Amino acid sequence: MGKTMQRLRSERFEVSYNKIHLELKRLVKNEAPHFQNLVFKGAKRFSVIKTYQEELHQFARLRNAIVHNKYDIGEYIAEPHEKTVEQIEEICRIFTKPNDALTIATKQVIVYDYHAPIAKVIQGVHKHNYSQYPIYNGDICIGLLTAKAIVRWVAKRAAEGKYNHEHIQVKEIFDMDEDHPIEFVSRSANIFDVEEIFAAAHMEKQDLEAIVITETGERNLLPIGVITPWDLIEIDFLNE
Repeated sequence: MGKTMQRLRSERFEVSYNKIHLELKRLVKNEAPHFQNLVFKGAKRFSVIKTYQEELHQFARLRNAIVHNKYDIGEYIAEPHEKTVEQIEEICRIFTKPNDALTIATKQVIVYDYHAPIAKVIQGVHKHNYSQYPIYNGDICIGLLTAKAIVRWVAKRAAEGKYNHEHIQVKEIFDMDEDHPIEFVSRSANIFDVEEIFAAAHMEKQDLEAIVITETGERNLLPIGVITPWDLIEIDFLNE
């Protein structure tokens, strides 16, 4: 009975290790597929890998000891402790069943029309204290208007002695910036998908303002969540 339980622990450990390895290969593309290398490279891009970097390296060393000392099918010399097996199984679950992106998104999203009076937006900033507001031109989301852009515009107007903005529309401020880099994902996106999008934008030296979540990922739908780079620090890998 004792040997059977020990063998079961080793097999459980190996199964979880292999699942994590597959997920590392999926996340960390175009790199040497060795486990340790994927952990090292991936920790620079994904917070989930960085969070568990030390544990993953320890698992790799233990896995080598287990597999290389295997003397028959299903027979192991080195055996992991039950707590170690439970730990790798928990991390495996985090890797293979990550939280939805909505768990870190701002869910009460306030949107404005491209032709709306800017006074309405300024009132909204004061009321809601958000830093980004999706702007729609008709049914299409064309980007985000940021509180920073509004402040910059107000300062410019004040410097020119133009304090009246009664007839100014959102488009005047929105068009101050040529680019409004945003991405869209569906409700089914998870936190790894979001990190991958931000990582890809960073690699391309693109300053991605936010990721907008809509029901199906289409930009002609109203947002159900918005994720900014700052929201990534709110990632909690432990599912409820």
